[in-house]
Amino acid sequence: MLFADKTRMVSADAALKGRAQPMQISGIHTITGNTMLQPLPNGLQQAVFGLGCFWGAERVFWRQPGVFSTAVGYAGGYTPNPTYEEVCSGQTGHTEVVLVYFDPNFISYEQLLAVFWASHDPSQGMRQGNDRGTQYRSAIYTCSDEQARAAADSCARAQLRLNAAGLGQITTEIAPLAEFYYAEEYHQQYLDKNPNGYCGIRGLSCLIGD
Repeated sequence: MLFADKTRMVSADAALKGRAQPMQISGIHTITGNTMLQPLPNGLQQAVFGLGCFWGAERVFWRQPGVFSTAVGYAGGYTPNPTYEEVCSGQTGHTEVVLVYFDPNFISYEQLLAVFWASHDPSQGMRQGNDRGTQYRSAIYTCSDEQARAAADSCARAQLRLNAAGLGQITTEIAPLAEFYYAEEYHQQYLDKNPNGYCGIRGLSCLIGD
């Protein structure tokens, strides 16, 4: 495992077994004061995005008007209730993601997609900038058929913009959300707790306003 290629997806059979016990967190967002856990107030919807290191990615979304709360965690892999160290090993199949609870009366899913594309480079495969590994891959995990259609449409538009700029092919994974696992408490709203902490978010100007 020490010498495993962390940019190569682990198979389901080889993934770590994980555990049945979910991660215990406070569930209170340090910025909004709102809950990060269900049940939620009526009328809210959820979205899940992976765009590199989840510390900076979460801040991008909690700053959006109409976002009720955000949480960081893991999705897209095999290991139930993984730890951060396990995800970093490349042996769980998960990528770092942000769970966004939002009010569609104030911000639409399509607007969140535009924020997603503008906030990273979706053509980098199993990395984002200097952060390398399957945990940093670009991903949209959809929560309904409507979200799946919107994600596919926005991806096609983003690819046209990349083509016009002479850039690469989008490698973003778009798939139904199977499970979201909350990350450890210290990762939640990390850049609020550590204002000078690391942020790897680097967008592409050609995708702003998609």
